[in-house]
Amino acid sequence: MVLNPVISKLAGKLVVLASASPRRLEILSNAGLRFEVVPSWFKETLDKGLFKAPHEYAVETAKQKALEVARRMRFKHLKTPDIVIGADTIVTVDGMILEKPVDKDDAYRMLSSLSGKEHSVFTGVAIVLCHEKENEEVDYQLIEFYEETKVKFADLSDDMLWEYINSGEPMDKAGGYGIQALGGMLVEYVYGDFLNVVGFPLNHFCKQLDRIYNRCTSSSDQQSASFRPSHNGTRATSVLTQLPPKLSAQSSHSPSSLAKHNPTSGSRPNSSATPLHEVDKKGSTNEADGSCCTLVNSLSKHTEDREANLRDSENTLPLMTSRGQVIELNVTEQEDSEPKKEDLQRIVDLMDGFKASKALFTASKMCVFDLLQSRPGLDAAQVAQEIKASVKGTQCLLEACVSLGLLRSKERTCKKPVFENTDLASRFLLTDAPCSLRGYIQHCNDTVWPLFSHLESAVWEGANQREKAFGKTSTDMFQDTFYKRQEVQLRFMNAMHSIAKVTGQAVATAFDLSRFKTACDLGGCTGAMAYEFTKAHPGLSVTVFDLPAVVEMSEHFYPLHTDNRMPFVGGDFFKDELPKADLYVLARILHDWPDEKVHILLSKIADACSPGCGLLLSEIFLDEDRGGPRRGLLQALSMSEGSQRSAAEYGLLLKSHGFTTVHVRHTDSLLDAMLCIKA
Repeated sequence: MVLNPVISKLAGKLVVLASASPRRLEILSNAGLRFEVVPSWFKETLDKGLFKAPHEYAVETAKQKALEVARRMRFKHLKTPDIVIGADTIVTVDGMILEKPVDKDDAYRMLSSLSGKEHSVFTGVAIVLCHEKENEEVDYQLIEFYEETKVKFADLSDDMLWEYINSGEPMDKAGGYGIQALGGMLVEYVYGDFLNVVGFPLNHFCKQLDRIYNRCTSSSDQQSASFRPSHNGTRATSVLTQLPPKLSAQSSHSPSSLAKHNPTSGSRPNSSATPLHEVDKKGSTNEADGSCCTLVNSLSKHTEDREANLRDSENTLPLMTSRGQVIELNVTEQEDSEPKKEDLQRIVDLMDGFKASKALFTASKMCVFDLLQSRPGLDAAQVAQEIKASVKGTQCLLEACVSLGLLRSKERTCKKPVFENTDLASRFLLTDAPCSLRGYIQHCNDTVWPLFSHLESAVWEGANQREKAFGKTSTDMFQDTFYKRQEVQLRFMNAMHSIAKVTGQAVATAFDLSRFKTACDLGGCTGAMAYEFTKAHPGLSVTVFDLPAVVEMSEHFYPLHTDNRMPFVGGDFFKDELPKADLYVLARILHDWPDEKVHILLSKIADACSPGCGLLLSEIFLDEDRGGPRRGLLQALSMSEGSQRSAAEYGLLLKSHGFTTVHVRHTDSLLDAMLCIKA
């Protein structure tokens, strides 16, 4: 077999398939390749309109899948693979790209478009070679190619199509059919690699491996074009330290002209590659085939070398774009200037911010502040013994908390320093403090931190990363099986209780509410906000309305609920009738929900209100220029289905449901407030 010569070279290497496809797994396993399967988290949402040809879309998707796994394994799996294989298969007909059908009707649309026609099946493949360096950084060398196979369908009746669709086979396959199974009955002929249609071009892949291990120069010999893989289907512009001779002589090549000057040797009409060359240290191109071989460098000495070359070269440097075109970049020399200390410190503080957060989360989770409140003056060894941690680790954690202003260190003559809480810690970080934020801190550690560890994916996709962080897809905590566990529900409620206790007084006292006698706090959770309203307005009774599961557990937080001015009612504010009230309170609710649900909720409130009734909205109000406040804009990065808005935007939203904004108050607390009246 063609793979046999390289099998021995792969012995002992960690080979990873970045795909959950059972077809690809079977094809590679049958070829004798030993590998691990780590499915890629890359969402296949690239804009197909950005690609000139269908195979470019397949290759880019395969590349993004492979690179995502290569990078994630280093941090998530704590190991760096030697080789990562990514692949993506698409079907094209009449200029349309067909992927996996979303439902039976979509499958029918796809299969109908293929009936009686010849179509193309493209599989893009990316091979990422990972090279660990002495400084623990990793260089990623990328080889990418694609294979095209022509397939002709017979003329198919609707009855035959629906019989095949109802078998269930089309639903997880590109183009809606599996040629290796029942779908084979639909096919008149195949021209090209049959396994490519199944999902992986084994023959072409084996030849690429042969070139990598038996004919190509090693990655250490390649000081080549380096690029940042981007999410939009194109490579970011890359600076070449040495241009290939043919390229430097012709600085305005189009992809087609590049192809003329780089003829492939022995390539088949149904197999090609992207118009980028492999560039070795001498500036020569690999003309063995049309595949692309690129070195994707981390920030390392290679980067420094390129920057040095930039400084030493002329002001105009050639750049190669993702399609092989050369453009000119004007580089102007900047004056050397000493950075201001305060500017440098600001950037360093931002860089270290996550470390400070995690130090706070860890000390809170280990009950360090509670311990030092009950027993102030302990040294690191004594604290370590109590929290059952190492002395070294505890010492570092305590000293970090001192630097953050959370603890004080006191020196003792001829003895080790001892530690005690600062006033800041005593006020906000103790479990039983009146303004304790400990519950919310735990929520940030257990829920927000994991979500933000996937921020790059969230920004790429514009979507919440709950599935990656927790393996859960539900956006409603109390509907998800995981969150039906009581201890998890209580932990979430404790976070909401914590933040409501801190912000409740400022919201409750923001306006004169003496005109209102009854209020309803929608989504009031533990009643902490409602309790502040009853304290601030003795003549006001406040009904807490939340899901039945929340109401059932609210007694864990307040023994005060015997107060008949604060009854609890269970229900779903999207579905159930709302309790009657003169004033409805929405505190930290609207920003979490998509627009359609926001309008449903506001419509229900408007229907429940008579003229003169009030709606008190409490959220983080963004500045009109959306330049702050920071806490609102950072919260938006969680990519919930909802939106952060300014006071004016909330005002327009409420006006569309018949409410007139009377007052807006930017409080000194974490939440702002707006009072509206039903016209």
